[in-house]
Formats: sequence, structure tokens, C-alpha cells
Amino acid sequence: MTTTPSPITARPPLTLRMHPDDNVAIVANDGGLPAGTVLPEGVPGAGLVLIDRVPQGHKVALVDLAEGEVVRRYDVPIGYALKAIPAGSWVHERLLQMPAARALEGLPMATVKAAELPPLTGRTFQGYRNADGSVGTRNILAITTTVQCVAGVVAQAVARIKAELLPHYPNVDDVIGLEHSYGCGVAIDAPDAVIPIRTLKHISLNPNFGGEVMVVSLGCEKLQPDRLLPPGSFPIQDERDATLGPETVCLQDDEHVGFASMLEHILATARPHLARLDARRRETVPASELVVGVQCGGSDAFSGVTANPAVGFCADLLVRAGATVMFSENTEVRDGVDQLTRRAASPEVAEAIVHELGWYDRYLDRGRVDRSANTTPGNKAGGLSNITEKAMGSIIKSGSSAISHVLSPGEKLRRDQRGLVYAATPASDFICGTLQLAAGMNLHVFTTGRGTPYGLAECPVIKVATRSDLARRWHDLMDVNAGRIADGEQTIEEAGWALFELMLDVASGRKTWAERHQLHNALVLFNPAPVT
Repeated sequence: MTTTPSPITARPPLTLRMHPDDNVAIVANDGGLPAGTVLPEGVPGAGLVLIDRVPQGHKVALVDLAEGEVVRRYDVPIGYALKAIPAGSWVHERLLQMPAARALEGLPMATVKAAELPPLTGRTFQGYRNADGSVGTRNILAITTTVQCVAGVVAQAVARIKAELLPHYPNVDDVIGLEHSYGCGVAIDAPDAVIPIRTLKHISLNPNFGGEVMVVSLGCEKLQPDRLLPPGSFPIQDERDATLGPETVCLQDDEHVGFASMLEHILATARPHLARLDARRRETVPASELVVGVQCGGSDAFSGVTANPAVGFCADLLVRAGATVMFSENTEVRDGVDQLTRRAASPEVAEAIVHELGWYDRYLDRGRVDRSANTTPGNKAGGLSNITEKAMGSIIKSGSSAISHVLSPGEKLRRDQRGLVYAATPASDFICGTLQLAAGMNLHVFTTGRGTPYGLAECPVIKVATRSDLARRWHDLMDVNAGRIADGEQTIEEAGWALFELMLDVASGRKTWAERHQLHNALVLFNPAPVT
């Protein structure tokens, strides 16, 4: 993996500014800069003497800011000074009033035509073709569960399948249980209940599972197997009648006498699925078969300087290659809604973006919060003063292509929905990843500044560090060190190309650090409906 950064060397004070009109810059030096530091020639603020100690990633005022004056980063207002801030001061969240959210009326709708970039041809990876035309990057048996009650039994069964059966099927990468907390004790007929139900259904059909559908049910739950996967809604890989619904092991069936019989039934049901998966082989497929979800978590001020711009450049490469790229996180794009609507491929796509973000505004309002609830203590410790600043750095990872389609939470991409897609999801790492899996993601890219061992059992996750210090300390958790951009060792374009090549390798079977350590997070279904 491309994680090893250069050794630590003493470096002169370095500040980074995103736009010539910004009146703040961030400190790039490991450990920050002490009060009294004189900013050298060649950096933003040259000649300034720091009044305060400024931590790494945090902002320094480049000019005197009057009370009420706009503080600009990315050439957008990220706040208003709550008091006079002299040049050379540390600018942090306690000194800023956050701007109000942009109204969802009067937005520019599909007004900017994305630059025509030449197609990127001839790029391939080794993937698994599925009967429905999709392609997997992994060959996994996933056991769907209809309710949390069966999770313990399925976990025991999966452990036995891995120990006793999987060695006989060497071409199967893994066996996993799709554990979640939904299925009963919920208002399952409420209008918004469609979101968790279709999410779980579509995850069960993810390309990395090869079309094999196997379900474990308790029996008395509200989410019955034929409601989750109605007959005819999924591929049938054996000789069974498609009208029978999914192949299900129901733990409350009379045939089960004791725990051991439940486990034996699950193992016996798994065998033909494993045999069909084992018969599959990787084959050369075009890069256009990649469906890449991009996300950031544990973000810091470097996210929008290094990792996310590199991911954005790579996203453009993927779109040029005919692939699909999904970006998400409603609260982390809300402050840049005008950037999204003007880049929409059509007025209809722009309207769909507005619809999704408006729905989410109302969802937050029902909970008596707004988008400002998004930012975490770690975000602020990493230099992000508020959600407005965070959003500007988050959007960059979508690149510059036209937004071609919009997905509601839990919806699945159609084969004709390619290019850059806005998949509307909450910003929660776990929920966003879960919903992108449901959309059909077969490869995941996750940027982080503070650091996270995040991973998914269902899909390989490439983790990109925003800072070299993080890449050094977490050398066996971060797959890519985008901090080299801030260090001056790599350009954004070079980092983007390197990430693109790494994606093709990982899609072909190369393991990420999360896979090597078998680190993965639980699925978290988004359920805006009531719990009873």
C-alpha cells in the first residue's frame, strides 16, 4: 500500500490558503506554530507575527477582521467575526457566528455545463460478472437477516461456515451475516419505513454477492422474508420456482429442535450457494463496471486541501472511464447546494437534489436540530469551525463532472445510471456506507483526517489519510497518504492518478488494510419511521 510518508524533517512555517480572496489560511506544520512565529516569504500572510499559538489545521487571520466582518475560506463566507480579530490571531469556532443555510428557492438550476473531458479508455480490472450484468470486486456469500433477533445464531453459523466449509470453496472470498437492528418493534407500515426495507433488500442484491440470496428469519417478526424480498424481485440461481420467494431458514419452524439443529440447517442451506460462488472466476472487465462510493469521516481542515481534492480528481477519471461515482452526506453538502444544482446535468436532476435536501431539512427540523449538529469535537479539534467550512471541503471529493442522477435513501442504481451520482444519505459514516452498499457500490473510498479504523465486510474500503502525521502513526490502517500534497511531495493530480490505479488493483483482489485486519463496522439502517 502507498502509505509510507517521508521521514519527519524540520520545516519552516507553512500556511495554506484555498483562494486568493480568502482572509484566513490554515497552518500546515505538524504540531502547529507557536505564538511569535514570523510567517516567511512565499506563504500566505508572509511577514505576519502570530499573536496566538495556532494548532495544525487551524486558521490564522491574514488581515485585521472587524466585528461582524465576513471570514472567507474557499472564497465563501464560513462565518462572521463575533469580535474584532487582529491579523495573526487564531480563528476558531468560538469567534465565529455560522452563516444561515442557503434557501432552497431561487437556486441556479443546471446553469453550468461541465467541461467536456476526453474519454479514458483501455483501463480494466479483474472482476466477477453477474447474471444481471453487474460486476463484483469480491465473491462473498452474504446471509440476509430479517430481524436483529437472529443475529447471534447467524454469527455462530457464519463462524462454523468459515471454519468447516469455506476451506472447501477456495474461490469464495468470505461469508458474512448482514446483521442490523431493524425488523420488529417498528411501525413497519409507516410511510418512511420503505427506506430501511428497501435498503436491506438492495444490500442483499449487492454485486459483490454474486446474485446468491439466502435469508435467516425468526418467524414472528414484522419484516417477513416475502415482504423484504418479494417473489420475482431477485435472481433465482437454482431450480426452485421463482414464485416461492427467497430461500429462507426460519428458526421458529417446528423442524428445529434445539440450537444445534438451527445451525445445521443454515450450514446445509449455505453449501449450494458456496458451490455456485466457488465456480466463478475473475475475468477482465472495463473500468466502467466500477461503482465507487466516496465518503469522508473524522474530517479535519486538511480534508478539503489534500485527500478530498485528490479523490475529486480521481472521480473525474472514473467518470471519464465510464464508471459510476456516488457522493453523499446531506448535511455535508447542504451549504453548497447552489454548487450542486448549477452542476446538474438537467433541470430535473437539479430539482431532485433540491427535493432530497429539502426532505432532509424537514427531517432535522422534526428532531429540533439543524445541519450544525453534524460537526463533531474531532472536526473542531482538526480545525473545522462549523458545518459551512466542513461542507466546502466535503463537496470537493465529487470532482467537476456534471451530476447525472440522484438517488433517494435506499434506492438502487439502474444499469443505465452512470457517471456522477448524488446518493442522498445522512452523513453518519455507518449509515452512509450502508446506503451506498444498497445503491450497488462495489468499491469504497473513505478519507479521514482524525483517523478511523472504519471498514465494511461487504465491500473493500480504501482509506485515505489527509495528513502525513496520521499516515505515519497509522501506517497499517491508512492505504493512501494524501498528506504528501501538503508536504509538497505530490500534486493533487498525481495523487488522483495513483488512487485511480490503486482502485483498479483493489477491485482486482488486492486487499486493503481493513481487509487484512478483518476490520468492519456493522450495517446501520436509516429508519426515519417511528419505533413502537
